[in-house]
Amino acid sequence: MNKKEAMVIANKVFENIFRQKCPYHLEEILTEFAFDIKLPQKVIDSTTGEETWASSINPTKFITQKNSENFNNGKGWMLKKREVNSLEDIIKLWKKVNFTTTERIYDSSNISQSDTIYSSENLYRCNDCRASKNSLYLDGGNNLEYCIASQRSANSSFCIRVDDSGSCTNSYNVICSAKISNSLFIQDCNSLHECIFCSHISNRKYCISNMQFEKEEYFEIKKEIVKWILGGKK
Repeated sequence: MNKKEAMVIANKVFENIFRQKCPYHLEEILTEFAFDIKLPQKVIDSTTGEETWASSINPTKFITQKNSENFNNGKGWMLKKREVNSLEDIIKLWKKVNFTTTERIYDSSNISQSDTIYSSENLYRCNDCRASKNSLYLDGGNNLEYCIASQRSANSSFCIRVDDSGSCTNSYNVICSAKISNSLFIQDCNSLHECIFCSHISNRKYCISNMQFEKEEYFEIKKEIVKWILGGKK
């Protein structure tokens, strides 16, 4: 996925949550919304010198999955048996073949700057995702679609910053909650629709800070909160 395609996804997500196109550049989305998400980092393939992306940058030697497969189909990874006289000799030989594989992508398509992806499509800078698509800056997603900057969540769509949650739609900043729709800043809740700044409640709509509002006054307040979230950007 290229940056232009990623911005198309960002616009769709923002339009569903905030009713406007995304006012940020791709790098600004990363800074504003995914600043604390564990994402793949850029490293160098030790065999070719090309840039690649890895979930962990602790190892010192990397190789892309594609280059590892090509090497295996060519020379192969087996070494000829030779005399070893110490544990140090064995470790030196191990270092010759011990590369950390990067951009591990399985049964997926149109994946960019990502690592450990399964059965997914159209992902940009994502980590440890399964059955997900059309999303940016995810860590630990399962069946997510049109999501941005979310962690350890599942079965959700058109969301930004949804963490440890499931079955959420058209929502922003949801933590440890389920069945949340059209809501902003929700924590430890269940079955909410059109709620803002709510915690520890269930089966409600048109609530702000755990207080019940009439529909009309709720939406008037929501307009101002959206402006505050986006910092006046249009």
